[in-house]
Amino acid sequence: MSRSALDLWVGFFVVLGMAALLFLALRVGNLASANLSEAYTVKARFDNIGGLKVRAPVKSAGVVVGRVADISFDTQSYRAEVVLTIATRYAFPRDTSASILTSGLLGEQYVGLDPGADVDMLKPNDVLQITQSAVVLEKLIGQFLFDKASAPAN
Repeated sequence: MSRSALDLWVGFFVVLGMAALLFLALRVGNLASANLSEAYTVKARFDNIGGLKVRAPVKSAGVVVGRVADISFDTQSYRAEVVLTIATRYAFPRDTSASILTSGLLGEQYVGLDPGADVDMLKPNDVLQITQSAVVLEKLIGQFLFDKASAPAN
């Protein structure tokens, strides 16, 4: 086998290996999203979103039903406004609640949807009225330490 043919085969396998690594990185990074070509958007306002990021999953019952499309700050209410893109095949009642949850102890944050019991379904650009902000670990530790310090000694 000549030197140029060997170089061609080595280059081919290097490119193939890089493509495989890119594919795996996209799958592990959760960037190869579900088919959201047909989707609708709803908004939710939170007091604190913690470390929530754009493209974070939106889950209901552990199933990814959408993605976080945008995060902005509402200067009128001084709250974070999160735009959620939800696949149209998943219809949720209007009284659905949204919570910011964490996968595992220190895992990624995502938006969890808990469906309500209303007969009317969410429509595009609706605002979720019931929200629960992220639990910030530093605040919990601070409250615990402050409560221990202010407790009377026995």
